[in-house]
Amino acid sequence: MKASKIAYKPVGLALGVAGGLIAGALFRQTWKVLGHDEDAPKATDEYRSWNEVLTAAALQGAVFAVVKAAVARGGATGVRGLTGTWPG
Repeated sequence: MKASKIAYKPVGLALGVAGGLIAGALFRQTWKVLGHDEDAPKATDEYRSWNEVLTAAALQGAVFAVVKAAVARGGATGVRGLTGTWPG
């Protein structure tokens, strides 16, 4: 394994944690605007409809996937800018 890949592991881990926090905050704000509710429904909330629960889950998955990809790509691009090698 290349040294750049090994050196990138802790950076990638830190970026992943930060990305998860960012994605969670972004999803909560998006749900407040779209759902007109403070919290997204849980799958086991008997007072929420299937449509509302599944819509929230799909939106949350999409937000997390986009943020994860953006953070990973940005981190890799930054490492290449600093080291001259692509970490992946």
